[in-house]
Amino acid sequence: MKSFDYVRPTTVAEAIAAMASPGAAFLASGTNLLDLMKTGAARPGRLVDITRLAGLDRIERLADGGFRIGALVRNADLAHDAAFFRAFPAVAEALLSGASAQLRNAATVGGNLMQKTRCAYFYDPASACNRRDPGSGCDALEGENRLHAVLGWSPSCIAVHPSDFCVPLVALDAAVEIEGRDGRREIALEALHRLPGDAPARETGLAPGELVTGLHLPASAAAFASHARYLKLRERTSYAFAVVSAAAALDIEDGTIRAARLALGGVAAKPWRARAAEQDLAGASPGPAAFRRAAEAALADARPSGDNGFKIELARRLVARALSLAARGTPQRLPALPGSPFSSHPGAVS
Repeated sequence: MKSFDYVRPTTVAEAIAAMASPGAAFLASGTNLLDLMKTGAARPGRLVDITRLAGLDRIERLADGGFRIGALVRNADLAHDAAFFRAFPAVAEALLSGASAQLRNAATVGGNLMQKTRCAYFYDPASACNRRDPGSGCDALEGENRLHAVLGWSPSCIAVHPSDFCVPLVALDAAVEIEGRDGRREIALEALHRLPGDAPARETGLAPGELVTGLHLPASAAAFASHARYLKLRERTSYAFAVVSAAAALDIEDGTIRAARLALGGVAAKPWRARAAEQDLAGASPGPAAFRRAAEAALADARPSGDNGFKIELARRLVARALSLAARGTPQRLPALPGSPFSSHPGAVS
Protein backbone atom coordinates (compact mmCIF):
# COMPACT_ATOMS: atom_id res chain seq x y z
CA MET A 1 0.00 0.00 0.00
CA LYS A 2 1.26 3.46 -0.89
CA SER A 3 2.15 5.72 2.05
CA PHE A 4 -0.35 8.52 2.62
CA ASP A 5 -1.06 11.55 4.79
CA TYR A 6 -4.00 11.36 7.17
CA VAL A 7 -6.09 14.31 8.31
CA ARG A 8 -9.28 14.38 10.40
CA PRO A 9 -11.17 17.65 9.95
CA THR A 10 -13.93 18.70 12.34
CA THR A 11 -16.08 20.73 9.92
CA VAL A 12 -17.30 20.28 6.37
CA ALA A 13 -15.40 23.42 5.34
CA GLU A 14 -12.15 21.99 6.73
CA ALA A 15 -12.77 18.70 4.93
CA ILE A 16 -13.31 20.41 1.60
CA ALA A 17 -10.18 22.53 2.10
CA ALA A 18 -8.14 19.41 2.90
CA MET A 19 -9.17 17.93 -0.44
CA ALA A 20 -7.23 20.63 -2.28
CA SER A 21 -4.15 18.42 -1.96
CA PRO A 22 -3.54 16.46 -5.21
CA GLY A 23 -4.49 12.81 -4.87
CA ALA A 24 -6.65 13.29 -1.78
CA ALA A 25 -9.65 11.08 -1.05
CA PHE A 26 -12.47 11.21 1.47
CA LEU A 27 -12.58 8.37 4.01
CA ALA A 28 -15.73 7.28 5.87
CA SER A 29 -15.91 3.62 6.94
CA GLY A 30 -13.50 2.60 4.16
CA THR A 31 -15.30 -0.67 3.33
CA ASN A 32 -14.59 -0.10 -0.37
CA LEU A 33 -11.67 2.35 -0.44
CA LEU A 34 -9.37 0.33 1.83
CA ASP A 35 -9.82 -2.77 -0.34
CA LEU A 36 -8.83 -0.75 -3.39
CA MET A 37 -5.80 0.66 -1.60
CA LYS A 38 -4.63 -2.82 -0.56
CA THR A 39 -4.64 -4.04 -4.17
CA GLY A 40 -3.07 -0.86 -5.52
CA ALA A 41 -6.15 -0.01 -7.60
CA ALA A 42 -6.44 3.22 -5.59
CA ARG A 43 -3.36 5.14 -4.45
CA PRO A 44 -4.44 8.32 -2.66
CA GLY A 45 -1.70 10.55 -1.27
CA ARG A 46 -3.97 11.87 1.48
CA LEU A 47 -6.97 10.46 3.33
CA VAL A 48 -9.45 13.01 4.64
CA ASP A 49 -11.33 11.26 7.45
CA ILE A 50 -14.86 12.68 7.58
CA THR A 51 -16.21 10.44 10.34
CA ARG A 52 -16.10 13.22 12.95
CA LEU A 53 -18.10 15.77 10.97
CA ALA A 54 -21.07 16.88 13.05
CA GLY A 55 -24.62 16.57 11.79
CA LEU A 56 -24.01 14.04 9.03
CA ASP A 57 -25.16 11.01 11.04
CA ARG A 58 -28.84 11.93 11.41
CA ILE A 59 -32.05 10.56 9.93
CA GLU A 60 -34.50 13.46 9.82
CA ARG A 61 -38.18 13.50 8.91
CA LEU A 62 -38.90 16.82 7.19
CA ALA A 63 -41.96 18.99 7.72
CA ASP A 64 -43.38 18.04 4.30
CA GLY A 65 -43.13 14.29 5.05
CA GLY A 66 -39.89 13.68 3.17
CA PHE A 67 -36.66 12.47 4.74
CA ARG A 68 -33.11 13.77 4.90
CA ILE A 69 -30.45 11.15 5.57
CA GLY A 70 -26.98 12.33 6.50
CA ALA A 71 -24.09 10.89 4.52
CA LEU A 72 -22.58 9.25 7.63
CA VAL A 73 -25.73 7.35 8.63
CA ARG A 74 -24.90 3.63 8.77
CA ASN A 75 -26.70 1.39 6.30
CA ALA A 76 -28.01 -0.86 9.07
CA ASP A 77 -29.33 2.06 11.10
CA LEU A 78 -31.27 3.41 8.14
CA ALA A 79 -32.69 0.02 7.17
CA HIS A 80 -33.94 -0.59 10.72
CA ASP A 81 -35.41 2.87 11.29
CA ALA A 82 -39.14 2.14 11.72
CA ALA A 83 -40.42 5.45 10.31
CA PHE A 84 -38.13 5.21 7.29
CA PHE A 85 -39.16 1.61 6.62
CA ARG A 86 -42.85 2.52 6.66
CA ALA A 87 -42.31 5.34 4.16
CA PHE A 88 -39.76 3.66 1.85
CA PRO A 89 -39.86 -0.12 2.36
CA ALA A 90 -38.14 -1.01 -0.92
CA VAL A 91 -35.12 1.07 0.10
CA ALA A 92 -34.86 -0.79 3.41
CA GLU A 93 -35.22 -4.11 1.60
CA ALA A 94 -32.40 -3.17 -0.77
CA LEU A 95 -30.13 -2.17 2.09
CA LEU A 96 -30.70 -5.45 3.94
CA SER A 97 -30.03 -7.50 0.80
CA GLY A 98 -26.54 -6.05 0.43
CA ALA A 99 -23.31 -7.34 1.99
CA SER A 100 -23.09 -8.93 5.43
CA ALA A 101 -24.54 -7.61 8.68
CA GLN A 102 -21.04 -6.63 9.82
CA LEU A 103 -20.48 -4.50 6.72
CA ARG A 104 -23.94 -2.93 6.95
CA ASN A 105 -23.11 -1.90 10.51
CA ALA A 106 -20.00 -0.08 9.27
CA ALA A 107 -20.82 1.15 5.77
CA THR A 108 -22.33 4.61 5.32
CA VAL A 109 -25.06 6.01 3.11
CA GLY A 110 -22.65 8.39 1.37
CA GLY A 111 -20.07 5.68 0.85
CA ASN A 112 -22.70 3.42 -0.69
CA LEU A 113 -23.55 6.08 -3.25
CA MET A 114 -19.88 6.61 -4.09
CA GLN A 115 -18.63 3.02 -4.16
CA LYS A 116 -16.59 1.84 -7.13
CA THR A 117 -17.42 -0.90 -9.60
CA ARG A 118 -16.51 -4.44 -8.60
CA CYS A 119 -15.17 -5.26 -12.08
CA ALA A 120 -12.19 -7.58 -11.53
CA TYR A 121 -10.15 -5.74 -14.16
CA PHE A 122 -10.66 -2.44 -12.35
CA TYR A 123 -9.40 -4.04 -9.13
CA ASP A 124 -6.30 -5.53 -10.81
CA PRO A 125 -3.58 -2.93 -11.53
CA ALA A 126 -1.97 -5.36 -13.98
CA SER A 127 -5.06 -5.23 -16.22
CA ALA A 128 -5.95 -2.53 -18.70
CA CYS A 129 -8.81 -0.42 -17.38
CA ASN A 130 -9.87 2.95 -18.76
CA ARG A 131 -11.80 3.66 -15.57
CA ARG A 132 -8.69 3.30 -13.40
CA ASP A 133 -6.03 4.32 -15.96
CA PRO A 134 -7.53 6.43 -18.78
CA GLY A 135 -6.39 5.42 -22.23
CA SER A 136 -5.05 2.01 -21.21
CA GLY A 137 -7.92 0.04 -22.74
CA CYS A 138 -10.56 -2.31 -21.35
CA ASP A 139 -9.50 -5.92 -20.77
CA ALA A 140 -13.05 -6.80 -19.77
CA LEU A 141 -14.17 -6.50 -23.41
CA GLU A 142 -12.36 -9.71 -24.32
CA GLY A 143 -12.17 -11.17 -20.83
CA GLU A 144 -14.49 -12.64 -18.23
CA ASN A 145 -17.51 -10.42 -18.76
CA ARG A 146 -20.66 -12.43 -18.09
CA LEU A 147 -21.63 -10.08 -15.24
CA HIS A 148 -20.96 -6.85 -17.11
CA ALA A 149 -23.23 -4.21 -18.60
CA VAL A 150 -26.04 -4.71 -21.10
CA LEU A 151 -27.30 -1.11 -21.05
CA GLY A 152 -25.43 2.15 -21.55
CA TRP A 153 -22.00 0.61 -22.06
CA SER A 154 -19.35 1.75 -24.54
CA PRO A 155 -16.19 0.26 -26.10
CA SER A 156 -14.27 2.15 -23.40
CA CYS A 157 -15.94 0.47 -20.41
CA ILE A 158 -18.52 -2.25 -19.74
CA ALA A 159 -18.46 -2.19 -15.92
CA VAL A 160 -21.61 -2.02 -13.78
CA HIS A 161 -22.44 -0.04 -10.66
CA PRO A 162 -22.66 -2.43 -7.69
CA SER A 163 -25.07 -0.67 -5.30
CA ASP A 164 -28.38 -2.22 -4.19
CA PHE A 165 -29.33 0.88 -2.18
CA CYS A 166 -29.14 3.23 -5.17
CA VAL A 167 -31.62 1.27 -7.30
CA PRO A 168 -34.84 2.05 -5.36
CA LEU A 169 -33.49 5.51 -4.56
CA VAL A 170 -33.28 6.33 -8.26
CA ALA A 171 -36.75 4.90 -8.81
CA LEU A 172 -38.15 7.14 -6.07
CA ASP A 173 -36.54 10.39 -7.28
CA ALA A 174 -34.00 10.75 -4.49
CA ALA A 175 -31.71 13.78 -4.54
CA VAL A 176 -28.13 14.21 -3.33
CA GLU A 177 -26.91 17.10 -1.19
CA ILE A 178 -23.38 18.18 -2.12
CA GLU A 179 -20.96 20.73 -0.68
CA GLY A 180 -17.80 22.08 -2.27
CA ARG A 181 -15.63 25.14 -2.63
CA ASP A 182 -18.47 26.91 -4.47
CA GLY A 183 -21.03 26.19 -1.76
CA ARG A 184 -23.95 23.79 -1.45
CA ARG A 185 -26.01 22.33 -4.27
CA GLU A 186 -28.45 19.49 -4.85
CA ILE A 187 -28.80 17.16 -7.82
CA ALA A 188 -31.01 14.20 -8.64
CA LEU A 189 -29.36 10.91 -7.71
CA GLU A 190 -30.13 9.75 -11.23
CA ALA A 191 -27.72 12.45 -12.46
CA LEU A 192 -24.95 11.63 -9.98
CA HIS A 193 -23.56 8.57 -11.75
CA ARG A 194 -22.40 8.83 -15.34
CA LEU A 195 -22.42 6.39 -18.22
CA PRO A 196 -18.89 5.67 -19.49
CA GLY A 197 -18.96 7.10 -23.00
CA ASP A 198 -15.36 7.77 -23.98
CA ALA A 199 -14.38 9.03 -20.49
CA PRO A 200 -15.20 6.25 -17.99
CA ALA A 201 -12.75 7.60 -15.39
CA ARG A 202 -15.19 10.43 -14.74
CA GLU A 203 -17.67 8.31 -12.83
CA THR A 204 -19.89 10.95 -11.23
CA GLY A 205 -21.13 14.50 -11.68
CA LEU A 206 -19.14 15.73 -8.68
CA ALA A 207 -16.57 18.46 -9.15
CA PRO A 208 -13.09 17.87 -7.66
CA GLY A 209 -13.17 18.13 -3.88
CA GLU A 210 -16.97 18.06 -3.55
CA LEU A 211 -18.44 16.05 -0.68
CA VAL A 212 -21.78 14.23 -0.53
CA THR A 213 -23.29 15.42 2.75
CA GLY A 214 -26.79 13.98 2.59
CA LEU A 215 -29.60 12.36 0.71
CA HIS A 216 -33.20 13.56 0.31
CA LEU A 217 -36.25 11.41 -0.38
CA PRO A 218 -39.37 13.40 -1.34
CA ALA A 219 -42.66 12.98 0.49
CA SER A 220 -44.29 12.09 -2.84
CA ALA A 221 -42.31 8.83 -2.92
CA ALA A 222 -44.17 7.59 0.14
CA ALA A 223 -47.31 7.27 -2.03
CA PHE A 224 -45.81 4.01 -3.28
CA ALA A 225 -45.17 2.53 0.18
CA SER A 226 -48.10 0.07 0.03
CA HIS A 227 -46.84 -1.58 -3.17
CA ALA A 228 -43.04 -1.47 -3.27
CA ARG A 229 -40.43 -4.22 -3.47
CA TYR A 230 -36.76 -4.75 -4.28
CA LEU A 231 -35.69 -8.00 -5.91
CA LYS A 232 -32.10 -9.12 -6.44
CA LEU A 233 -30.73 -12.16 -8.23
CA ARG A 234 -27.19 -13.13 -7.26
CA GLU A 235 -24.93 -16.11 -7.82
CA ARG A 236 -25.18 -17.00 -4.15
CA THR A 237 -27.88 -15.84 -1.80
CA SER A 238 -25.55 -14.45 0.86
CA TYR A 239 -23.10 -11.57 0.55
CA ALA A 240 -23.00 -11.31 -3.25
CA PHE A 241 -23.51 -8.40 -5.63
CA ALA A 242 -26.47 -8.50 -7.99
CA VAL A 243 -26.29 -10.23 -11.34
CA VAL A 244 -29.45 -8.21 -12.00
CA SER A 245 -31.83 -6.45 -9.63
CA ALA A 246 -35.04 -4.43 -9.83
CA ALA A 247 -36.92 -1.97 -7.65
CA ALA A 248 -40.63 -1.75 -8.42
CA ALA A 249 -43.19 0.58 -6.86
CA LEU A 250 -46.83 1.01 -7.83
CA ASP A 251 -49.58 3.44 -6.89
CA ILE A 252 -52.75 1.38 -7.32
CA GLU A 253 -56.30 2.64 -6.92
CA ASP A 254 -59.53 0.79 -7.77
CA GLY A 255 -57.65 -1.92 -9.64
CA THR A 256 -55.71 0.48 -11.86
CA ILE A 257 -52.06 1.54 -11.74
CA ARG A 258 -52.11 5.32 -11.36
CA ALA A 259 -48.31 5.62 -11.43
CA ALA A 260 -45.30 3.31 -11.45
CA ARG A 261 -41.63 3.58 -10.57
CA LEU A 262 -39.07 1.09 -11.86
CA ALA A 263 -35.28 0.91 -11.82
CA LEU A 264 -32.73 -1.83 -12.52
CA GLY A 265 -29.36 -2.66 -10.99
CA GLY A 266 -26.46 -4.78 -12.22
CA VAL A 267 -27.11 -3.84 -15.85
CA ALA A 268 -25.23 -0.56 -16.37
CA ALA A 269 -22.59 1.78 -14.96
CA LYS A 270 -25.38 3.53 -13.06
CA PRO A 271 -28.71 2.51 -11.56
CA TRP A 272 -31.01 2.37 -14.60
CA ARG A 273 -34.37 4.17 -14.45
CA ALA A 274 -36.87 2.45 -16.77
CA ARG A 275 -39.06 5.43 -17.64
CA ALA A 276 -40.60 3.92 -20.79
CA ALA A 277 -41.80 0.97 -18.73
CA GLU A 278 -43.25 3.33 -16.13
CA GLN A 279 -45.24 5.12 -18.81
CA ASP A 280 -46.55 1.82 -20.18
CA LEU A 281 -47.76 0.78 -16.73
CA ALA A 282 -49.64 4.01 -15.98
CA GLY A 283 -53.36 3.37 -16.47
CA ALA A 284 -52.94 -0.40 -16.86
CA SER A 285 -54.49 -3.13 -14.76
CA PRO A 286 -51.86 -4.90 -12.68
CA GLY A 287 -51.24 -8.38 -14.00
CA PRO A 288 -48.85 -10.65 -15.92
CA ALA A 289 -49.57 -9.18 -19.35
CA ALA A 290 -48.92 -5.60 -18.26
CA PHE A 291 -45.81 -6.62 -16.35
CA ARG A 292 -44.38 -8.52 -19.34
CA ARG A 293 -44.91 -5.47 -21.56
CA ALA A 294 -43.18 -3.30 -19.00
CA ALA A 295 -40.26 -5.71 -18.81
CA GLU A 296 -39.87 -5.63 -22.59
CA ALA A 297 -39.91 -1.83 -22.54
CA ALA A 298 -37.34 -1.68 -19.74
CA LEU A 299 -34.83 -3.80 -21.70
CA ALA A 300 -35.67 -2.56 -25.20
CA ASP A 301 -32.25 -0.95 -25.67
CA ALA A 302 -30.22 -3.73 -24.03
CA ARG A 303 -27.44 -5.48 -25.94
CA PRO A 304 -24.68 -7.83 -24.80
CA SER A 305 -21.23 -6.41 -24.09
CA GLY A 306 -19.69 -9.90 -24.16
CA ASP A 307 -20.71 -13.30 -22.89
CA ASN A 308 -23.68 -11.83 -21.07
CA GLY A 309 -26.66 -11.94 -23.39
CA PHE A 310 -28.44 -14.11 -20.83
CA LYS A 311 -28.66 -11.10 -18.50
CA ILE A 312 -31.16 -9.41 -20.80
CA GLU A 313 -33.77 -12.15 -20.53
CA LEU A 314 -32.92 -12.62 -16.87
CA ALA A 315 -33.57 -8.93 -16.24
CA ARG A 316 -36.89 -9.07 -18.10
CA ARG A 317 -38.06 -11.92 -15.91
CA LEU A 318 -36.84 -10.25 -12.75
CA VAL A 319 -38.64 -7.01 -13.62
CA ALA A 320 -41.91 -8.86 -14.19
CA ARG A 321 -41.52 -10.71 -10.91
CA ALA A 322 -40.64 -7.57 -8.95
CA LEU A 323 -43.73 -5.85 -10.34
CA SER A 324 -45.86 -8.85 -9.43
CA LEU A 325 -44.56 -8.83 -5.86
CA ALA A 326 -45.14 -5.09 -5.59
CA ALA A 327 -48.71 -5.49 -6.85
CA ARG A 328 -49.42 -8.03 -4.08
CA GLY A 329 -48.52 -5.40 -1.51
CA THR A 330 -45.63 -4.52 0.74
CA PRO A 331 -45.22 -6.99 3.62
CA GLN A 332 -45.59 -5.66 7.15
CA ARG A 333 -42.26 -7.28 7.96
CA LEU A 334 -39.42 -7.98 5.58
CA PRO A 335 -39.01 -11.56 4.37
CA ALA A 336 -36.35 -13.74 5.95
CA LEU A 337 -34.11 -13.17 2.91
CA PRO A 338 -34.66 -9.54 1.89
CA GLY A 339 -34.50 -8.90 -1.82
CA SER A 340 -34.21 -12.59 -2.74
CA PRO A 341 -36.46 -14.40 -5.24
CA PHE A 342 -35.91 -17.48 -3.05
CA SER A 343 -37.33 -15.82 0.04
CA SER A 344 -40.29 -17.12 1.96
CA HIS A 345 -43.65 -15.45 1.41
CA PRO A 346 -44.24 -11.81 2.44
CA GLY A 347 -44.80 -11.45 6.15
CA ALA A 348 -42.16 -14.00 7.19
CA VAL A 349 -40.08 -13.22 10.25
CA SER A 350 -37.34 -10.75 9.37
